[in-house]
Amino acid sequence: MAKKKFTTTSGIEIKEVYTEPSSMNELPGEFPFTRGIQKDMYRGKAWTMRQYAGFSTAEESNKRYHYLLSQGTTGLSVAFDLPTQIGYDSDHDLAEGEVGKVGVAIDSLKDMEILFDGIALKDITTSMTINATAPILLAMYIALAKKQGADLTQISGTVQNDILKEYAARGTYIYPPAASMRLITDVFEYCSQEVPKWNTISISGYHIREAGSTAVQELAFTLANGKAYLKAALDKGLDINVFAKRLSFFFNCHNNFFEEIAKFRAARRMWAHITQQLGATDAGAQKLRFHTQTGGSTLTAQQPLNNIIRVSNQALAAVLGGTQSLHTNGYDEALSLPTEAAAKIALRTQQIIAFESGVTDTVDPLAGSYFIEALTNEIEAAAHLYIDKIDAMGGAVKAIEQDYIQQEIAASAYQYQNDIESGEKVLVGVNRFTQPEEAAMNVFRVDDSIRKMQTEKITQLKNSRDNRAVITSLNQLQNAAKGQQNLMPFILSAVEQYATLGEIADILRGVFGEY
Repeated sequence: MAKKKFTTTSGIEIKEVYTEPSSMNELPGEFPFTRGIQKDMYRGKAWTMRQYAGFSTAEESNKRYHYLLSQGTTGLSVAFDLPTQIGYDSDHDLAEGEVGKVGVAIDSLKDMEILFDGIALKDITTSMTINATAPILLAMYIALAKKQGADLTQISGTVQNDILKEYAARGTYIYPPAASMRLITDVFEYCSQEVPKWNTISISGYHIREAGSTAVQELAFTLANGKAYLKAALDKGLDINVFAKRLSFFFNCHNNFFEEIAKFRAARRMWAHITQQLGATDAGAQKLRFHTQTGGSTLTAQQPLNNIIRVSNQALAAVLGGTQSLHTNGYDEALSLPTEAAAKIALRTQQIIAFESGVTDTVDPLAGSYFIEALTNEIEAAAHLYIDKIDAMGGAVKAIEQDYIQQEIAASAYQYQNDIESGEKVLVGVNRFTQPEEAAMNVFRVDDSIRKMQTEKITQLKNSRDNRAVITSLNQLQNAAKGQQNLMPFILSAVEQYATLGEIADILRGVFGEY
């Protein structure tokens, strides 16, 4: 009988026992930051407990935000619906059936005002999961902060703004890659001057992993995309020691506990060396800061309460890996958007880890583990092989255009599915320890009537705003897009005149074309 081989999900072989201590004598908060980006990590400040939420109308999402804040969440994270993500107003033909479904519908500054009603932007940090229309949504947030009288140099948060992974893994792009990269670097430049505490991109491995990649591929492709953004900003003449401080990352955390911890440690070390090689000398510009979300694709519709245990396992791995902020998924998310009850259990999971487990009492508690240190090194080596291959192709943009990254992810997704179907991998409640279907759970449903409500709001808005000023601002944006100017001031001006998201996106479509 063939001897069973033990491997991580990325295929790295796991030895029966590890006997060699690490030669590493690094300290947390010091280059290359393998052990964490802060000297005292969670002793000084816990990670931000940021529950991702957004559905239906701005009014409904606002209620959920107030609920989460009352339950002790320490940062907001906005999910936008599909039309908002791809630059269509709720009354557009292509928006039918999608308004308010996977996130909140935001058609204009008016909706943004409602979304944050009763919430002072100066007092919270907000993460916005938005990419192709990121400059428009960020402009709306800035416009609202101005209306609230906030000091723009002090407001903080993150806009995902990572278009490369959209081409590779997710699909909510609008414009061709070159135009998209221009918009991203315009946001870098504008925010470094006007909103210096804002994280201008969250380079996202999350969706790469959800599309079926391994942990090693998630790490490699995310950092390769990060390199592409660094180089694009350098080509624009920006100072790496300034703009690189405002880059953040967004990683997934799946079920293989030790592999995930090692992945996060390897990521910090690799990014420190990548930024250093590209000229960063300031420690702040070399640090990889990241948000983690537990793995949506690991959740099962069968025996959904099992997902509470999966999420707890993943959240603990993220904390032991040194995350700066964390979202824990609701146990019912394989069935629907999370109910209020599921969202509360997810938040309590983080609070129990933070205040009851003791894992926050010392920095990088697994450092020096023979297994963790060996795995960190092996994950780093395996990820470097991919990055070297991508560099040889001319970087991440070229690798995406040649379909290389997409094909690698697809092959891994196919292998994973085969392993589940053959029983090679055990998925509790799905291919082992199954039971007859239980009674249906309460699931969260978003009504299609929301589209009608949003359409009525758009009609009222267009009847009440100064349409001459809107046309002027859109014409100015169009002219700027045809030239080389930074587009953020023009987008902000249009937003402040209550131009809709779709009107602004259509101007840019007209100049840049669609991909």
